[in-house]
Amino acid sequence: MLDKLNRLSESHGHLPRGVGVVSGVFALILGGLCFLGVLAFHFPAYLTTPELRRGYDVAGLREVMFWAMVVSGGISLGNIALGRVRWLSAWAFFFVAVTALLGGHKVPVHDFADHTPYIGLDWFILDLLGSSLIFIFIEKLFPLRREQPVFRAEWQTDFHHFIVNHMVVGFILLATNLLVHKLFGWAVRGGVQQWVEGLPFVVELFLIILLADLVQYWTHRAYHEVPALWRLHAVHHSVKSMDWLAGSRQHILELLLTRTLILAPIYVLGFSKEVIDAYIVIVGFQAVFNHANVSVRLGPLRYLLVTPNFHHWHHSQDPEALDRNYAAHFAFLDYLFGTAVKSDREWPSDYGVLGDYVPDGFFKQLAFPFRWKG
Repeated sequence: MLDKLNRLSESHGHLPRGVGVVSGVFALILGGLCFLGVLAFHFPAYLTTPELRRGYDVAGLREVMFWAMVVSGGISLGNIALGRVRWLSAWAFFFVAVTALLGGHKVPVHDFADHTPYIGLDWFILDLLGSSLIFIFIEKLFPLRREQPVFRAEWQTDFHHFIVNHMVVGFILLATNLLVHKLFGWAVRGGVQQWVEGLPFVVELFLIILLADLVQYWTHRAYHEVPALWRLHAVHHSVKSMDWLAGSRQHILELLLTRTLILAPIYVLGFSKEVIDAYIVIVGFQAVFNHANVSVRLGPLRYLLVTPNFHHWHHSQDPEALDRNYAAHFAFLDYLFGTAVKSDREWPSDYGVLGDYVPDGFFKQLAFPFRWKG
């Protein structure tokens, strides 16, 4: 059974329909997340993110876990009873059973130590569950490439990036906050921050997105034009198929550098917490959506806002698309600075790094910027 599970995790392509594989995989993923969730309930000081757990509705999370266990367990037992890929459903039911034995959704959460070292297991669980349910649904509803499977080639590499970049969220937050305070603390002015916080919510939200995107635009452009920085950014561009998981492929050093530079003006100008929270939601959605396998262009609004169409061109190997379309939120920045793609075609044909010299695999890509010569 373990060998079969390993072979399944190493494969890619369309899952066979009508034999229980699709429902079995769904139950397995849901059961696995339940198991991780009960671990987070048992060890919140070390497996949950302080910035997130302060706002949790624990009763709501318990309800989600309960129904996830019911759905995963029900599908598993149904498949086993019907003789549909029993080994796969057995693994799913195993995770549900272990979760239940560990207390399931009823695990009590007592007072626990704060300021402990932690990994963002909760962030990984919630983001994977939410992102996959939302964006896979959108991709199936408005597909760009209908023939592209959910488990397309190299999905394992992007999933490894997804796991690591979520688990080290504590390190990322600590490092970026430290760097921002050390490098840009001198620029903070109380009067300016009070003025910014006094702006209407919509104006302040527009301002934070615009400033962040201006910084992101020039940082992103530097990644393409400075050879040493391109070695980091080439990892992100090496993805050959675009979908909701593709944006997760990002070298951790690039993640640190980019987030530090974008956080700088937000910290210096002192935007309100409500506006920062709204910005995080927007940037999180766009980061996933604009990589997704969806056919969305938004008509004339595509000249103002970054859409999947706009960002897909940025990932293209097509000659007219190289080093173009840098913006993350406002497409008009590329038109303003003369870096917008000009093409008679609606969509690009090929994705990835020209020359295809970036290796596949998380650890190989982690080492790639320090080994590649050229």
